[in-house]
Amino acid sequence: MWFLLRTAFWFSMVLVMLPIFDQDATDRLKNEEGVELTDAFGAAAGAITYMGSLCAEKPDVCVKGAETVSTLGARAREGARVAYSYLDEKFADPAELAAADGVTTGTVTTAAAAPEAGAQDETARHIPIPTPRPTR
Repeated sequence: MWFLLRTAFWFSMVLVMLPIFDQDATDRLKNEEGVELTDAFGAAAGAITYMGSLCAEKPDVCVKGAETVSTLGARAREGARVAYSYLDEKFADPAELAAADGVTTGTVTTAAAAPEAGAQDETARHIPIPTPRPTR
């Protein structure tokens, strides 16, 4: 979710900065009424304060918002999985796909999983314990 918010923020910053590179757009914007920087910061601070107190005033809005974000996240995750599967199917090397279909796995035998006590390495049984520093 934060990725989407950051992406939307930076995309809007790009749109705000694009008229700098076009002289006609710059001339048209000179005729528009401007906003003082301090007023813009004051408005942003007020919006943040309002959003912070919204959950205290109307908790059901926050609950529904959390459910909505969760649902959108699940749908986005599923959409990414579908896109990845589609791209993997279209652009994967056929030899890799054939090898992936015939994957076999092995098993661990009981003897390999639990070796006898006499077969263990001496270093595996020895646990080093640090000694205290001598007092001066």
